[in-house]
Parts: sequence; structure tokens; C-alpha cells
Amino acid sequence: IYTMTHQEIAKIAHEANRAICACAGDHSQKPWDQAEQWQRDSTIAGVKYRIENPEATPEDQHNAWSADKRRDGWTYGDVKDAEKKTHPCLVPYDQLPFDQRVKDHVFAAIVTACS
Repeated sequence: IYTMTHQEIAKIAHEANRAICACAGDHSQKPWDQAEQWQRDSTIAGVKYRIENPEATPEDQHNAWSADKRRDGWTYGDVKDAEKKTHPCLVPYDQLPFDQRVKDHVFAAIVTACS
């Protein structure tokens, strides 16, 4: 039986996330192999969280992501900026735009299906 690694699952989730962003007009996401290491590490951490917390809701997943970001020094900002460590999604889940909430649902489904 083949079991996917956390990195393989993260790559699939990242590419789905990139596609959702593109549909919403955000073409800033790079393909997995070109993404910054911090971004890949963040996605892998999200995969691990989902596997360790299979009953977590999309809101729980978002809260875990937010906590990781804040621990790494990120704060809310109108624009995602890796150098300044600002991100517009560092808000409560119910304040996220629809497309951002969709990403959390898709992420959970991918991890569940692949693990």
C-alpha cells in the first residue's frame, strides 16, 4: 500500500490553493517547486495539523495557521508581504473572504483524502 508523505500531500494542497487563488484573480502564488521554503514549510505544518486533528473544522485549521504565523512574527496587513511579514488573512475566520474560507475546506478535504 502506497502512503503519501506529508510533503507530497502538501504539494497537492498547495497547487489546489494556487488554483483557487488564480480563479479569484490572485496570480501571485508560485508553483510548489518555485515557492519559498517558508511557504512550503507552512503548508506541511498544515498537513501535519490536519492529520493529527482529523475532526478539526476549517475554522480550527485557520486558527492553527494564524497561531503559527503569529509565532513566526507575522501580523495583519492589507497586503501579503513576506519581507514585512504581513498577511491580510490574519483575521478571525468569519472575517475571511469567501474564497479564503473555500481554501480551508479544500485543504481539509485533500489532506483527508490523501492520508
